[in-house]
Amino acid sequence: MITWDQVFAWRMRRHLLDRPARGTSAVEVAHRLCGVQAQVASSAEQAITARQAEPPAGQVAKALLDRDLVKTWAMRGTLHLLPPADVPALLALMAATKTWEKPVWQRNFVTAAQLTAIAEAASAALDGAILTREQLTQAVLEHSSDPTLAEHLVSGWGSVLKPLAYQGLLVYGPSDGNRVTFTRPDTYLDGWPGLPDPADAARVAIPAYLGAYGPASPEAFNQWITRGVLRKTDLKKWYADLTADGVLTAVDVDGTAAYALTSELDAIATARPFDEVRLLPAFDQYVLGPGTQDKQLIGAGRRAEISKAAGWISPVVIHRGRVAGVWESDGDTVSVRLFRERSDVPKTQIQAEATRITGGTPAVEIVVG
Repeated sequence: MITWDQVFAWRMRRHLLDRPARGTSAVEVAHRLCGVQAQVASSAEQAITARQAEPPAGQVAKALLDRDLVKTWAMRGTLHLLPPADVPALLALMAATKTWEKPVWQRNFVTAAQLTAIAEAASAALDGAILTREQLTQAVLEHSSDPTLAEHLVSGWGSVLKPLAYQGLLVYGPSDGNRVTFTRPDTYLDGWPGLPDPADAARVAIPAYLGAYGPASPEAFNQWITRGVLRKTDLKKWYADLTADGVLTAVDVDGTAAYALTSELDAIATARPFDEVRLLPAFDQYVLGPGTQDKQLIGAGRRAEISKAAGWISPVVIHRGRVAGVWESDGDTVSVRLFRERSDVPKTQIQAEATRITGGTPAVEIVVG
């Protein structure tokens, strides 16, 4: 039987939170984590630098400009930074949900016919082109002759553009000053293969997820990628096939049934305790991967302190692989609140992390509650 202590010790290293190697690139970090959530650009940058020994300045902007990373709406309908090669499988599973075909979605946004018109117009306008949101909106309105689409297209939430992203018809292009741009992946990214069949996508996405967040249940994967929308019968078959092929193994973690990568079983079972402290930024993948309802990661009764109003995910203190508190910084002071049940966190390590994050010698205030 595997223990949760072993799981968390293994996960910390899989997440590069032991910072084992110099020269780990932003692309390598994004690949290892199955993407980095980028709703808040600064948090995405911090999530990457938290896993690097010597973070190079401007690395994310450069990777996006060089097309080594791409930004698009992916898991859970949120913006992510992803290596281009990782995008098709993840999007294929998002597209398989067809959430935009549901009546409730169409009542809140646009009809099926309107979305088809948007997709056709956007595809034509973005063929080999990079357009700002305003330019894309104008192109769609001219093509469709439907002025009612304007309010949906200019929305910063991008609700009517997300289905296009899921189907591989649209990704973000390079920023134009402070304005976002869009383009087509097949004309922007070298060797774009299109989206695979969902079953083939699952054979890529499920092992990738478990390589960062395992051992975990199929339900945890479903919540991570689509907020639980994938069909349970499909999930059951995909996991059964991967297990029959020896890619996955069913395991018991302190009495909880889960799946792990077969290739990582020995590493999990022999993982050494990881006692170092890490201060991770808002929206960090270490929390988002298992999800904020994971009581092994986030203690019972503490979820509301991590998952806040309007979808905000707090910066967290990690000790022994578990969430031990929350923190914030104004640049001069790093304020930490440790959960009383996790208050044995080494204070000297908190200071070291605060120094690393700010690049100076900030005041550190620690309370327990």
